[in-house]
Formats: sequence, C-alpha cells, structure tokens
Amino acid sequence: MREVIGIGLALVVGCGDVSAVARDTDTDGSGSTTTTTTTTTTTTTTTTSTSTTTSTSTSLDSDSGSSADSGSSGSELGPAPLVLAHGFFGFDDLADLNFANYFYGIVDTLEDAGEPLVFTPEVDPFNDSTVRGLQLLDHVESIVEQTGHEHVVLIGHSQGGLDARVVANLRPDLVAAVVTIATPHHGTPVSDAVLGLVSDPAAQALVDALVNLVGAGIWDEIDGDTSLSLSLAQFSTPGIEAFNASYPDAPGVRYVSLTGRSLLSLGGDACAADDPPEFVSQWSDERDPIDPLFATTGAYIRGNPLDPTPNDGLVPAESARWGEFLGCIPADHADQIGQVLGDAPGLLNAWDHHDFWVALVEWIRDEGL
Repeated sequence: MREVIGIGLALVVGCGDVSAVARDTDTDGSGSTTTTTTTTTTTTTTTTSTSTTTSTSTSLDSDSGSSADSGSSGSELGPAPLVLAHGFFGFDDLADLNFANYFYGIVDTLEDAGEPLVFTPEVDPFNDSTVRGLQLLDHVESIVEQTGHEHVVLIGHSQGGLDARVVANLRPDLVAAVVTIATPHHGTPVSDAVLGLVSDPAAQALVDALVNLVGAGIWDEIDGDTSLSLSLAQFSTPGIEAFNASYPDAPGVRYVSLTGRSLLSLGGDACAADDPPEFVSQWSDERDPIDPLFATTGAYIRGNPLDPTPNDGLVPAESARWGEFLGCIPADHADQIGQVLGDAPGLLNAWDHHDFWVALVEWIRDEGL
C-alpha cells in the first residue's frame, strides 16, 4: 500500500504543489449536493464544479444547532468549529481504504484533546482555488447551519489555505480566522518549471483527460471539470498574482500563517517571526532531513547552496508568509500532516505532528478564536 501511495505522490510532486494523502471522517449523512458555476481567475473558460456534503469528526446532537453562536469563541455553544481544508492531491480515503487519510490521525488527536467539532470537507483534488473555494464555502455554510455557530476557524494546508482565503473573501461573516500551513501564497517555482514543460495546450488537455480517467476511482470529487492544468497555472507567478488580486483579505478576519523547512535548513531570515509561539520557537534548532519524495523539488527550490532558499520540498518559506507569520517548523510538506501514513519526520528529528496540531489549536483558542 505504501508503495502505491509513494508512486502517486512521486507522480504529482513533479507537477506542482502537492500534499500527501487525504484525511477525513465519516460523512454526517446529510447528502446535500450543490452545483456552482464560476469563472476561474486563470482562464476565461466557464467551469462548473460540484461539491458533496461536508464531513465531521463527530456526531451532532439533535439539539446542537438550537441557538446561534454569539461570537467565535466563548459562546453557549463553545469554541467555533475547526474546518481543516486539504491541499492539492487531497482526498477522502485512498480508494476507500479507511486507513489512508490526508490529515493522518489528526482529527482523532484533536478529539482526544477536547475539540468536539473538527470537520474535514473534501473538494476537487485538482482544480484552481476559485472552484475549490466555492466548494469549501458550500461545506462551511452547511457546518454553521448544522452546529448553530456563527463562525468557523479555517485551517488550510497547502492549497487548502488558498481555498480558505476564497471563503473568507466571499463570506467573511462566517469566518473568525484563516490559518494557513505551507500555503503557496506567492506561488512556487515548481509550477513555473512544470508549466514550461507542458505549455502546449494539447499536452495540458491530455494531462487533464488522464487525471479524469485514472483518478475517478480514487477521488470522490473528480468529475469532467477537474483540471490539473488549472491548478498548476494558479501556483505559477502570473497565476498567483491574479489570484491575490481577486481575493484580497477581508476586514474582520484574522489571517495567520506558518510553514515548514527541510533539507536540514534552519530557515534564516525567511523563517523569522516577530513573536513566534513556543510550539514553533522550541524547534528553532531542529533540522529536518527531506523525504526522498521531495528531494528533487526541494533541491530545485533551494537553488544555489551558497545562498539557499529555505523550503519544505514544495513551497518556499517566503511564499508561505501571509498575515501574521508565526515562523517555520522542522517538517517537510508531508510531515506537516503526518504523511506518509504517520511515519516519523526524519532521522534524529524529534518534532511530532500530533503534538504540533494540538499545540496549534491550543494557541488558536488562547487567542480567543
């Protein structure tokens, strides 16, 4: 099984911003389906996207939504629900195998730490964040309706952070905060390189056709409008500039970011933060050896060894800075979500993804979110 996942990761790592495998829990059973039509920021083609009902890590009481949340935290209903937004390549369960999940073991860990409302909705694994963001918004609207809370806290990994920014831009009234982890807010040179290799429109059409053909049996959200080429275009320099212009930060929403560093780098100025929390600063001297899956892309981003660019194997640290920056953790792009299949981050690296997620959410709550 690990070999299958590794092959899939290696295939997509060569194609842009990649997350490992998907983490979700059982659907809440509402079964609602929403169809949205939108024009993406990187193409003039009209794209129709379909989203399925969101999933929650816990069963909702029949009276759990009986009153409205008076704020993002501290209300009669308790703290705002956490919505974990997966990145590029994300899916529910690999080929319906329940043990292969994106946020690996994280939902159970947060539940054990006292978080009763943790949602992991699924969106199209290969599409730009206009399409994915609208799908995520459908889920958020469903979550606030189900729980009775007025707001959610969005925590996005990789492209999931861009999706979360779309939701916050369109419906800031539903979002208390957007927390992004290793999100390419300013793009990634990997996409620029790959797009140079597949600049022929016919080649892009072929890639999209293969994704739809092969991926339909693995990703629930794949349909005829799924587009790998649109995803890659968004992470390119011109694509991300257009995205950022289209989805500026919304007043009243708090934006927080952090990222990973690997290839044994300590990060330097790219990872400097004004006031890093302890769960980040305590690892300032820890080094992470890169996972072999990201060795090629990480080295490409790093560039000149005499003047290296700190990165997590897919996203430069500078690109992940957005809003209030908390710093860098010693973890590559997959380590951050416990992949592959919960393996340790690397030889002699004591950082642990379970401890990290618990500490991150505790910090979020201490901040009043």
